[in-house]
Amino acid sequence: MKYYYSFIFLFVFNSIVFGQSDEIPVQKEDSIVDSKYREDQFYLGITYNALVRKPSNGAQSGFSSGLHLGFMRDFPINQRRNVAFAVGLGGSMNSFNSNILVYQDERSQIGFLNLDTENISYSKNRFNLYLIELPMEFRWRTSTATESKFWRIYPGFKIGYQFANLAKHKGGYGDFRLKNIDNINDLQYAVTLSAGYSVWNFHACFGLNPIFKEGTLVGNENLDMYSVKLGLMFYIL
Repeated sequence: MKYYYSFIFLFVFNSIVFGQSDEIPVQKEDSIVDSKYREDQFYLGITYNALVRKPSNGAQSGFSSGLHLGFMRDFPINQRRNVAFAVGLGGSMNSFNSNILVYQDERSQIGFLNLDTENISYSKNRFNLYLIELPMEFRWRTSTATESKFWRIYPGFKIGYQFANLAKHKGGYGDFRLKNIDNINDLQYAVTLSAGYSVWNFHACFGLNPIFKEGTLVGNENLDMYSVKLGLMFYIL
């Protein structure tokens, strides 16, 4: 999977860099400026995914990554067209490496354990979430119809529908994979922020509801974890 992420990232990153690095040529007198231009309608994000509000002795291990991509329709609301709203459709793949084991017992019931508390060794233990997302942004930027490099600040909100999930473990409990875990909330809500200049934009996504459903327990504790995703966002016109 990490090679798949790397291939997509390098392919799109090269397209962005080489597509935006060229200076816009000086306009000739008879050239036509697009007075109805729109900005940043395709996006690609790479993030580190952190878990917050972990249970006692809960910890992450390894690198938890996210890949986010999609299309957004830009709707400018002023004459200069540097202030806008945007709505879109996208998808994301998210991995979370931690010491929280998702397992299935002999009655095919899903359970959760803290591997460190149980003193169980492991080399891999993670769960993956796959989401269809509806992002919305309020956009401010210093763009013009002829300028390809500009500052931007894009706060927003995102609704994600979890259509698939996968848990993987390799260690003291053997090697296994579990799909379609019912304990995960189907809808995930988050506030977002993208800000930067030209190609390079910081991106943050703060989850507003727990990943797992109410009543999911690790020992005697509720598994009330939220996600925080930090990384880079790349926009393509």
